[in-house]
Amino acid sequence: MALMLLSFDLDDYDEWKQLFDSDPAGRKESAKGHRIYRAVDNPNEVFVSVEYQSVEDAKALRERLVSSGVLDRFRPKGGPTVVEVAEETTY
Repeated sequence: MALMLLSFDLDDYDEWKQLFDSDPAGRKESAKGHRIYRAVDNPNEVFVSVEYQSVEDAKALRERLVSSGVLDRFRPKGGPTVVEVAEETTY
C-alpha cells in the first residue's frame, strides 16, 4: 500500500472540492480511496491522503497530476508526496 499526501491553504474550499471531485487527473482509475481532513481552527487548511495498491500506481498518478496543470489552480503547500506506511498501531 502507498499513499499520496497533499496539503492546501485554500481561499474557497467549495471551489477546490468541486475540482477535486471532477477528478481531472484520473485518480479514480487507480486509487483505492481517499480521505480529506480540514483543520479545526482553520477549515480552509486542508489535508488529503489518497491510497493506492502500489508505489508505482501512486507515482504514476502524481506524474499525471503534475503534468495536467491542475495544481497550478490550487497550489499545494505540501506535496504531492508518495509515502509508504512505516508503522501502524491501534490503541
